[in-house]
Amino acid sequence: MCIIFFKFDPRPVSKNAYRLILAANRDEFYHRPSKLADFWGNNNEILSGLDMEEGREGGTWLGISTRGKLAALTNYLQPRLDRDARGRGELVAHFLTTDVDSLTYLKKVSAEGHLYNGFNLIAADLSTEKGDVICYYGNRGEPEPVVLAPGTYGLSNALLETPWRKLCFGKQLFLEAVERSQALPKDVLIAQLLDVLNNEEAQLPDPAIEDQGREYVQPILNKYAAVCVRCPDYGTRGLMPSLTHFELRRKVLEHSQA
Repeated sequence: MCIIFFKFDPRPVSKNAYRLILAANRDEFYHRPSKLADFWGNNNEILSGLDMEEGREGGTWLGISTRGKLAALTNYLQPRLDRDARGRGELVAHFLTTDVDSLTYLKKVSAEGHLYNGFNLIAADLSTEKGDVICYYGNRGEPEPVVLAPGTYGLSNALLETPWRKLCFGKQLFLEAVERSQALPKDVLIAQLLDVLNNEEAQLPDPAIEDQGREYVQPILNKYAAVCVRCPDYGTRGLMPSLTHFELRRKVLEHSQA
């Protein structure tokens, strides 16, 4: 039950404004093996965590490259999974390692979307020269990917901007933080975004999540109804500074200048 909030403006009025602010939680079974965020790929140009589950090794859920490519993935809540489907984490890894632009890549993915269980994929090309482009595709929604207009978005385990209560609640907290972004030191802003991601207030009842997950047992769904999920064997694992775009970008810049 991952969640992502992001705001982007490729041409901000103020030179001190951020073109992209992104904050995300990765929710997963605690026993699923993974690597912490680090550099990998040709010339170690990609920064991301890596899935190490047998048969899914090398996939990831969020990453950025020194070339300005960024991708993020959430699963789509569905009651039955096809165990023979391809690993969704490869969608992020493949984009980060390819030279194809974000829209072209998502068009290719949309033609193969039936090979995967439900997912949402954000792909971005961040460039001060060509302008930032962020695209979205979900294989349980429209057949074609879309280029997103500048703005603020929320994504969980339904389609982009589906108004689950926890998404609306978290998005409002996120907006309150980013509206202060120009007046805050970077480290303070990161701390405030992490506070948003750490919020464990269950947003109940939520008819939208109940309808989509109607084949799940109600107590299970209730535990997923917060921005930060805490269950005995499953929950938020990805709370770390590198989950904000600021920290990812800082690490990329430090690495490229080393």
